[in-house]
Amino acid sequence: MSNLRLKNRNEAFLEICNVKTHFPVERGIFIRRRVGTVRAVDGVSLSLNKGEILGLVGESGCGKSTLGRTIMQLIPPTEGAVVLAGKHLEQLQGAELREARADFQMIFQDPYASLNPRMTVYDALAEAIQAHKQVEDDKLPYLVSQLMEKVGLAPRFIKKYPHEFSGGQRQRIAIARALAVEPKLIVADEPVSALDVSIQAQIINLLAKLSREMQLTLIFISHDLSVVKHISDRIAVMYLGKIVEVGPAAQVFERPLHPYTKALVSAVPIPDPVRESARQRVILQGDPPSPINPPSGCAFHPRCPFAVDACKSTTPRLEEFAGGQQAACIRVKEISSTT
Repeated sequence: MSNLRLKNRNEAFLEICNVKTHFPVERGIFIRRRVGTVRAVDGVSLSLNKGEILGLVGESGCGKSTLGRTIMQLIPPTEGAVVLAGKHLEQLQGAELREARADFQMIFQDPYASLNPRMTVYDALAEAIQAHKQVEDDKLPYLVSQLMEKVGLAPRFIKKYPHEFSGGQRQRIAIARALAVEPKLIVADEPVSALDVSIQAQIINLLAKLSREMQLTLIFISHDLSVVKHISDRIAVMYLGKIVEVGPAAQVFERPLHPYTKALVSAVPIPDPVRESARQRVILQGDPPSPINPPSGCAFHPRCPFAVDACKSTTPRLEEFAGGQQAACIRVKEISSTT
């Protein structure tokens, strides 16, 4: 992996270089044979600066959660490199990987499933603190109370169990546990999708506040473009294992370049009834193709309303356009001039 050329290596805090995560498809009872490959992540390259928040969006099954777990080294990449502060994470194993995990943590979609129901909040947070640093027992209550206050929970709740909290409170506890080891990078995988809308806003604001105060680099994964708009510095749009567009959040939302991004943006309701009735929806036909047998050329062409014959044979690469936006589409200029 070390011979890979990493773009902006001296500048980027996190560098994801041509990462692929493939899973074999096997059949047979006594003799297993490989009959195919699920290309969950298929050549993703991204870079993040320290303290930056990247929103990663896409339909269910596009590979965004697999990419998050690959960055966390919960799933080893089939190919490519993940470099955090100059350290190749994909090359670490055993004790080295366990020691490095203090630098990168994950917040999962279901906080109740990620918390031990038999452990009090104090035990869960104290265990996380002691996992990577030696702390005297008499100092633990103070550190746990600090973590509770940091995520907006009263320290008096530390002796309660996860089932005694609401969904939003449990997610705050999960965030506190991720912060316990003072990480440099956090990957939040759909952290608000199971919460009520009002609670979603609270958790989003909390993550944004913590990122600013602690200079945390954050990857916020969601299927909802309207959610990531309010927290992200940049947005990356993923489709069938590939990044199809990336750019500043406001620009991606206001002036999407890729047809798939246009469809996602058009599905976000606008609170102004006049603007909502005047705008044109982009309706996609059919379901996303299987990652076992992706289409030739541009993977989006079977559903794209702007596709031409060249899209079936040409695999587009991310190209940079005005304002720092990048899109993987051979017809960006033509589409932009007509929409």
